[in-house]
Amino acid sequence: MHNRRPVVCRKLLVDLKVPIVITDELSEEVVMAKGLLDLASGEIFRVEYDDWDVEERGLPWEGEDYEFTSGTLSNNGKDVEFKIDVNQVTGQYSVSATELLEIKVRAAQLFAGISGKDLALGGPTLRASAAPVPTKTAGKTAAKTAAKSAPGGKPRGSRFH
Repeated sequence: MHNRRPVVCRKLLVDLKVPIVITDELSEEVVMAKGLLDLASGEIFRVEYDDWDVEERGLPWEGEDYEFTSGTLSNNGKDVEFKIDVNQVTGQYSVSATELLEIKVRAAQLFAGISGKDLALGGPTLRASAAPVPTKTAGKTAAKTAAKSAPGGKPRGSRFH
């Protein structure tokens, strides 16, 4: 019998939490807080209110004068604003999947100068460095079509495998 060690698979954990400013809008007041937005799930963690006593006044969204909550992601003086949902049963702040995608696209455009199209396609640098992919033309690969059109009908250079 062979002595084999079990293979241990380790997950690579990436922390995708970014600091945000949370704004709870009440009819006569604005309550500011800080939190961490998880860019993978849309959940918001570690909410800390500025100048708001939760013990005395309760959570901002619990009052009758609560209107809505928004968030701001900032980088080098540039801001991306977005809607935040409040689960009034659990008290959890979060961002919907659609809103989260919009935040990522707008942040990439604003902070890194990457267009939404480039982001979806892997960015201009990634596309330019990718190896060419053979395409088919009427059932034949482009390489075979090019070979037939070359003088003497013989292919020039290497072929796709």
